[in-house]
Amino acid sequence: MSNVGFIGLGIMGRPMALNLAKAGHKLFLHSRSGVPPEMASSMAHPCASPKEVAQQADVVITMLPDTPDVAKVLFGDDGVAHGLSKGKTVVDMSSISPMATKDFARRINELGCDYLDAPVSGGEVGAKSAALTIMVGGPQAAFERVRPLFEAMGKNITLVGGNGDGQTCKVANQIIVALNIEAVGEALLFASKAGADPAKVRQALMGGFAASRILEVHGERMIKRTFDPGFRIELHQKDLNLALSTARALGVSLPNTATAQELFNACTAHGGARWDHSAMVRALEKLANHEVAK
Repeated sequence: MSNVGFIGLGIMGRPMALNLAKAGHKLFLHSRSGVPPEMASSMAHPCASPKEVAQQADVVITMLPDTPDVAKVLFGDDGVAHGLSKGKTVVDMSSISPMATKDFARRINELGCDYLDAPVSGGEVGAKSAALTIMVGGPQAAFERVRPLFEAMGKNITLVGGNGDGQTCKVANQIIVALNIEAVGEALLFASKAGADPAKVRQALMGGFAASRILEVHGERMIKRTFDPGFRIELHQKDLNLALSTARALGVSLPNTATAQELFNACTAHGGARWDHSAMVRALEKLANHEVAK
């Protein structure tokens, strides 16, 4: 059993923290919106600030929306950094800037503590079922110490490299996911417009080389029109902004990533910032003046 701090109890963070509690770890919790009363127990203690979490826990996990949120929780007034003592470990499981992550790691290291960036993939379903893919950047020794916590939350756990490499891997993941959503949306829209039953087309494609997790899960969402998140478009926009800004800094062209971002932007313009990212198909439907049929 470990004393684990967990900061950020949203769609992803809450089930992740619950899985740590189920695995027998003692939790110290903090969330901007407050700790849900049903999560408070003899094994899960609400804390008034990130600083208090860091004072109580040996490992502090953050699961937050964006880079500025992580910066504030770590280094702001009553932030994690003010409560750390030497030998503790900070694990950021948010999806944020790889470049900012390297700076955060340096500042935490200067306090005598280890830092791991460990973003995840698998969405709310993966978080609830403890089946997340976890992409880790940081020192091997810290990774091995924290591995039992990762194993309580995920299945595919990989130490990718040094600090920042976990976040780079997550950005690459989000590029692949966005482009696959766009491809599935185009394919089902094409089939529907041509008069075929998109549900049967999807079923047929699931048995061939075009089969994918996106076709399975998000293809069904597109056909059934179930666009409640899930993973919100505004969060995927944030991830693609990281991809495109980092690509500019590296001198790399990502033309299809830019197109996917424009389709997300069109959804947001129609009030869809909080739709599930599978709703990218709605932007394609606007262009075609046709809706994928049920």
